[in-house]
Amino acid sequence: MLAFRNFAVSRSLLAVAQQQGRTSLGGGARGFSALTFQKIVGTGQAPDFQADAVYGDNSIKPLRLSDYFGKKYVCLFFYPADWTFVCPSEIIAFGEAYSEFQKRGAEVIGCSTDTAPSHFCWKATEPSKGGIGQVPFPIVADVSKKISSDYGVLHESHLALRGLFLIDKAGVVRHSVVNDFPVGRDVHEALRALDAIQFHESHGDVCPANWKAGEKGMKASFEGVKEYLSEK
Repeated sequence: MLAFRNFAVSRSLLAVAQQQGRTSLGGGARGFSALTFQKIVGTGQAPDFQADAVYGDNSIKPLRLSDYFGKKYVCLFFYPADWTFVCPSEIIAFGEAYSEFQKRGAEVIGCSTDTAPSHFCWKATEPSKGGIGQVPFPIVADVSKKISSDYGVLHESHLALRGLFLIDKAGVVRHSVVNDFPVGRDVHEALRALDAIQFHESHGDVCPANWKAGEKGMKASFEGVKEYLSEK
């Protein structure tokens, strides 16, 4: 019953947003109408937060972002709502790639404006029945919507856009991307970007277009770009 109620609430929020023309879950670009992405772009200090989260072991307890600083990289991704459509496909995909993030010393953290009980029930529901199953990473309950607002992804429909932020061990955002409601993200691109960040930290070279782990980087100089492009 609780799972059904949470599903109904999420569907109601989305329906209201669509009626008001504030979201484009079915297509189009109007979902960005209230985006305040200027708040945090690329290399800013990641806003710290503490909020309840449902962890991989299904415990519900506070999560503080800064507890990871100095220890792990963080892939923080926002999604609009539990019990919806594109969202479970993304969360399950991040769960399937979780071991790859762990190999790179990174933690994955999901976040939406739903409650922790909603996250819990969604996890307890099998994917074949509309749930996400036992994904291994924590999912934060941004009930106050402050986290989504601080990261510049809170839409005026009170749902978070599909923002993704890669945060280094110093707590600095090194990569950020925001998708509209109907556009799911590529988990492999998040891993590629994380590889590029770590490659630059280790080697000093920069990573050109379409760079992948195992490939040569580019010296950050005029001579370096000439050398790189001459070899293509």
